[in-house]
Amino acid sequence: MPLSLQADLGIEQVADLQAALQPHFDDEVLELSGAEVRRVHTAGLQLLHAFMRDRAARGRVTTITLPSPTLVEAARQLALAASLGVDTAPGDAA
Repeated sequence: MPLSLQADLGIEQVADLQAALQPHFDDEVLELSGAEVRRVHTAGLQLLHAFMRDRAARGRVTTITLPSPTLVEAARQLALAASLGVDTAPGDAA
């Protein structure tokens, strides 16, 4: 079952995002659902990118499924869409 990303990935919510992700840092495989994401700030995407990068460096697999159009567009604007695995048409599964 995927872990749902919160609807608000704004800078005010970064601590909550980190708290939600941290217990899953050592999971072998982690699926994150981006379907509910409605608001994104750079800080939220940076944290998500760093989390996924650091997991990959440890051989862990992380995927974002069903990224919302908001998440995809924000990731594209920051050139993080490919590294986050959301470089697909909005609404498509990543």
